[in-house]
Amino acid sequence: MADDDIVLGIDLGTTFSLVALVDESGPRVLTDENGEARMPSVIAVAPGGPDEQPRVTLGWEARNHAVENPHATVYSIKRLIGKGPADVEKELPFLAYAVRPGPRQTLVVDIDGRAYTPEEISSVILQALRERAERALGYAVRKAVITVPAYFDDAQRQATRTAGEAAGLEVLRIINEPTAAALAYGIGLRQDTGKAATPPRGHSPLPMMRCSDQEVGDGGDATGETVAVYDLGGGTFDVSIMRLEGGVFQVLSTAGDTHLGGDDFDREIIKLVAREVHEQFGVSIEAPATKQALRGFAEAVKVRLSQTESAELELDLGNDRKYRRTVTRDEFERLIDPFVTRTLELMDRALRDAHLTRDELSRLVLVGGSTRMPIVRRRVEEFFGRPPYTGLDPDQVVALGAAIQGAMLGNRRWDMLLLDVTPLSLGLETMGGAMGKLIMRNTTIPCRATEMFTTFIDGQTAIKLNVLQGERELARDCRSLGEFELRGIPPMPSGMPKVEVEFMIDANGILNVSAKEQRSGKRASIQIVPNHGLTRGEIDRITRDSISFAQQDIDAHRRIDLVNQVEFDINKTEQMLGKVGTLLEADERRRIETDIAALRQLAQESGDLDALHQALDRFGRSTLHLAEIGIREALISEQKKAME
Repeated sequence: MADDDIVLGIDLGTTFSLVALVDESGPRVLTDENGEARMPSVIAVAPGGPDEQPRVTLGWEARNHAVENPHATVYSIKRLIGKGPADVEKELPFLAYAVRPGPRQTLVVDIDGRAYTPEEISSVILQALRERAERALGYAVRKAVITVPAYFDDAQRQATRTAGEAAGLEVLRIINEPTAAALAYGIGLRQDTGKAATPPRGHSPLPMMRCSDQEVGDGGDATGETVAVYDLGGGTFDVSIMRLEGGVFQVLSTAGDTHLGGDDFDREIIKLVAREVHEQFGVSIEAPATKQALRGFAEAVKVRLSQTESAELELDLGNDRKYRRTVTRDEFERLIDPFVTRTLELMDRALRDAHLTRDELSRLVLVGGSTRMPIVRRRVEEFFGRPPYTGLDPDQVVALGAAIQGAMLGNRRWDMLLLDVTPLSLGLETMGGAMGKLIMRNTTIPCRATEMFTTFIDGQTAIKLNVLQGERELARDCRSLGEFELRGIPPMPSGMPKVEVEFMIDANGILNVSAKEQRSGKRASIQIVPNHGLTRGEIDRITRDSISFAQQDIDAHRRIDLVNQVEFDINKTEQMLGKVGTLLEADERRRIETDIAALRQLAQESGDLDALHQALDRFGRSTLHLAEIGIREALISEQKKAME
């Protein structure tokens, strides 16, 4: 098989990211050296030396050390990508790292005085996923399909494409997450029912997607199903209504919210704890380390409550003050019920847009890690009138679907056709500040629309075109994607010029707009590059950096990362020992000092990278108590300063 045949399928998630591909073994999700498919969408930056670049760790290592490195550990970056400062005001109080406005109404993450864009941070995650695939295959891979929430707007899609380019990837397609899930669902369904999907020669069926444990639709007609894909992830919610028939996957409608997901459920616990801590002890939780720790506690409580009826939470505030709380599942479900209700309202909207009733759905498929929560499954079943389909792995199905789309775009083809839709209406600002819609939401893409406009002032020689996205009727209530001017119109009485404006949306959901004055032949056009994005020069710089980075030997690069992490962890531990080491028992302090020496020696001498990785993990666990003491003392110090 030629290297160019492989197109990666990447699920760039808020909480976790995954990469999949289609090869002779069939569609499969790739795992790390520990057999884990998920990679936390978390990066941590440590300053380098005077002549060195900052050191970056990511994934599980960055996540596991977030409390020790709170200012420089970045998570949930997907909620910031393609956004401007006004879009994320409610987000910022929950972030332990610093976010500030950047140029051209962008956002940047500030770490030790250096600005990192959301695209740049996302590119590090994408690059790591690409390198995982290259390790598995043994050769370089440069093509990818990347998924985004169906309700991502043009700015967010452009920003995601930019991140892929900066990671050294040729992004063949941006595909909606529910659509990707439906592709994987449809392939497994057709294989299981004997309706051949004509995979490439030598490919095996999708073992995780067999449907024999549940009925196939109402009438058992696997070639004609109307399916709702309910996708509730860490940061976003989408629902897509799709028709699957004869190898054609047609999206009928989509709805969603790019700020509704598992992060919001965690924050309800965080807000509960913060409020009660303030009421009981007069303490405000503001320290970055405490925010990182509380975020981890809240996520753990949420996960436990999916399995048990209650979960314990304890927070040491210092000065013999401890906050203890038992959170019951009923209490937690009352807190998050408005969010779940919101998802069902969006489901109703998608059904109305598709001109369907609930009874006309063949099946409702659950996707995304947050759909494991009992309240979600219960409320969805109540809405649907029967149990939802849960035969797919909610974490992996989106990446698998993206890989299948990649195979369709490459040389490894199925006899399938994918017809997606644009999630939001697109148009122009017209005279008086109205929104003139040219392409309505849920229009099948790729698509094209034209409309004639004219001038309103005698002798007018230029027309300014403001491209809008949204569902409201006034321009001020919609999002401006960009502006351009058509100049050189011959002076004519108002109403005489005939300006044809054309909107074209490609298969990625990305918009191109052009205008032509019919009498003079003057033209102008723009590919919408929103204000919330990088310049071409910035993209080129990041791309050059990523290509140079990728050319390093993979094993040597992994060793550098591990040794850097060892030194970083040891330095942090030694600093913490210097500050609060006297609060440890003598035996515990001696053990930590012995562990430091042993880990440092192993990093210098060992050629076994797996052994070094495991030793680093053990060291992190063995120093956890020291880190907890350091956080407690830092909180006490902050309280004293606040009282002075």
